[in-house]
Amino acid sequence: MRALLDGHHKVCVYDNLSSGLRENLQPQAEFIYGDIQDGLALRRAMEGRHAVVHLAAFKAAGESMIAPEKYSTNNVGGTISLLNAAAEMGIRRVIFSSSAAVYGEPEYLPVDEAHPTQPANYYGFTKLEIERIMEWYDSLLGMRYAALRYFNAAGYDTEGRITGLEQNPANLLPVIMEVAAGWRPSLQIFGNDYETDDGTGVRDYIHVSDLASGHLLALEKLDREDRSFTVNLGSETGLSVQEIVDVARSITGKSIPTEVVDRRPGDPAKLTASARKARDELGWTAMSSDVDTLVRTSWDVYQRHIQ
Repeated sequence: MRALLDGHHKVCVYDNLSSGLRENLQPQAEFIYGDIQDGLALRRAMEGRHAVVHLAAFKAAGESMIAPEKYSTNNVGGTISLLNAAAEMGIRRVIFSSSAAVYGEPEYLPVDEAHPTQPANYYGFTKLEIERIMEWYDSLLGMRYAALRYFNAAGYDTEGRITGLEQNPANLLPVIMEVAAGWRPSLQIFGNDYETDDGTGVRDYIHVSDLASGHLLALEKLDREDRSFTVNLGSETGLSVQEIVDVARSITGKSIPTEVVDRRPGDPAKLTASARKARDELGWTAMSSDVDTLVRTSWDVYQRHIQ
């Protein structure tokens, strides 16, 4: 939203606030309360719009394995509802928040867009299925899309304009922040016997400000070239769980207790991205995804809530 506003676009946010927060809405953007399952409300919200940035999905991989019906209904069914409304309202530009979860267990590193897509969890399956549906809407309806395959989104707006906290976080960095804030007793580390430098899992973390710039560049490319494409958005730098914990201890000044527990099924030892295609086709580079910025922008926001 901020990147689009900064790029002088007129923005309307359509959200049911099931996980989003009103305090994160920007005054320059119009807001419509609604659900993506509500086709009529969607069509009304889309009237006169040029493009859709689709971010509405449940995203907890573990939960998707025990509640697949929830993920089918919202992620897949909700996307079909959104695409149908966009088609009816004449919108032919869709920026889709996809995921590196479409790849599954890495066969080689860094993972590029040619890597086989074999999701290891149902969440990843829903993202891949949506990409396949969009391919058909492209070929049959001329609806051009950009599928942006995120790796591990983290951090907060580098300019401090977005300060509402994620609700019920399950990802590493916000959980570390909650431990540092004293809201959780400790951080669970899922395995410390991987074949990595410190034994903990390594992932590619991408700052939300870098993701935002990728969305804006993707929209500009769709308008410029009128063809669909898929790209990874990753930092190309692997960070281990222990490395992030150590940096968080240094920045927050907190002890951040940890507890090593069993590995989670399907978790690879290491997963890093190739973002060469994004550089070549979008002119995009991760600028704010170093570990210090990831941790510091998060802690700056959490400190406000502690105070």
